[in-house]
Amino acid sequence: MCQGEGVNINQTFQWHFIGDERVNYLDVSILAIIQGLAELLPVSSSAHVIMAEKILGLDPSSPQMTLLLVMLHTGTMFAVIVYFWQNWRETYFSSASAFKKNVLFIIIATCVTGIVGLTLMKLIKTFFAANADTFEIESLFSNSKIIATGLAAAGLLIIVSSRLKEKDEGELSPLSAAGIGLVQGLCLPFRGFSRSGATISTGLTLGVARKRTEEFSFALAVVLTPAVIVKEGLRAFTSGPVGSVPISSGILLPSVVGMVLSFAAGLLALRWLSRWLAHDRWHLFGGYCLCAAALIGWLG
Repeated sequence: MCQGEGVNINQTFQWHFIGDERVNYLDVSILAIIQGLAELLPVSSSAHVIMAEKILGLDPSSPQMTLLLVMLHTGTMFAVIVYFWQNWRETYFSSASAFKKNVLFIIIATCVTGIVGLTLMKLIKTFFAANADTFEIESLFSNSKIIATGLAAAGLLIIVSSRLKEKDEGELSPLSAAGIGLVQGLCLPFRGFSRSGATISTGLTLGVARKRTEEFSFALAVVLTPAVIVKEGLRAFTSGPVGSVPISSGILLPSVVGMVLSFAAGLLALRWLSRWLAHDRWHLFGGYCLCAAALIGWLG
């Protein structure tokens, strides 16, 4: 805090992490725009944001940066709700039977996601971290090799699914919902393995129509995001030393600013990308993921 004389103008635009690491509002704006633009593309917004954090000299695995990333996801989640609400009303709320059927699909996919994701995290902790009590899955978020591998896997999955003939009337079933949920669970521990890219590609591979798959994929994201927000919020607020300046005084306002910017960028990106995605260019996202994976792997 300022003592005596005035406030350094740089302090007005900076917020503090535990320790000496800082990020300013320009950094937050950059990360928010990247998140908003990349979230609705199957190119892993998390991978892009994390690499941007590293370029800006920030620690992607710190609790505060994890919370910021979650807040940015929250902004794009609201953009998805606003953009897709009319389609969801027609699909999910057209009748009582349609609502029950689609809720069942979401429950199936979410339960499978939870089982697979939690099991995978437990296996990683047991076999790769010697079951250390201090290990957190977020420590993998800054690993460039994992990010590059995830991007490459998503790219290949997108390219393979783009070669399959789309079924215009392909509907969801309990089995396809479970398959999509399973792949979503594989995305949870690994940044780079695009959730939207993987789930949409899985739906296409299982014969579900593209429009139906996209709507279902983003509906799952809206269901999953609140739980992640709560988890990472608790992690950020409980990781500081007792008696220190409350994290909330330095992290919430910039995170909210980032959330608003990511919402605006995400909404604009959705309006632009919906036209582009309709012209059968799904495979180009896969090519981009492979190129991005090669670049990140090379940069290390």
